[in-house]
Amino acid sequence: MTAPGIHIDIPTQQLRFTDGSGRGRGYAVSTAANGAGERNGSLCTPRGRHVVRARIGGGARPNAVFVARRPTGELYRPEMRADFPDRDWILTRILWLSGTEPGFNRLGDVDTMRRFIYIHGAPDDVPMGNPGSHGCIRMRNRDIIELFDRVPVGTPVVIEA
Repeated sequence: MTAPGIHIDIPTQQLRFTDGSGRGRGYAVSTAANGAGERNGSLCTPRGRHVVRARIGGGARPNAVFVARRPTGELYRPEMRADFPDRDWILTRILWLSGTEPGFNRLGDVDTMRRFIYIHGAPDDVPMGNPGSHGCIRMRNRDIIELFDRVPVGTPVVIEA
């Protein structure tokens, strides 16, 4: 038996989850349009070693809209994009990440958790396999539900560029 873990490969836009028995599952994702980087305000996806610090949204309906990690009571509809065209929609489930490398992705102006970097659901019409987020790791709603149900708090996450 091995510990479960998540590996995110920015160049291939792939997330790989390995469970405690060593079996794995891959998912297409969308990381930051601005590329990789750790600085606060960069809108980049942070690299390095992280852990899942919090799981938010268990039991929420697919397409449930979250703002500041709270469900709004709305379900996302494509028409909502017209009202908020530049919004990076956070839907369905949230896995909130925390860096584990002080000075690189933890503490100060490089702190992943203080930057509110998540693995989260996205609208079905948002392309996966291409960078496009504001720093988070986007997934299809069905995929984030599947991953969320298998990932406990404390699961290691490695993000590579």
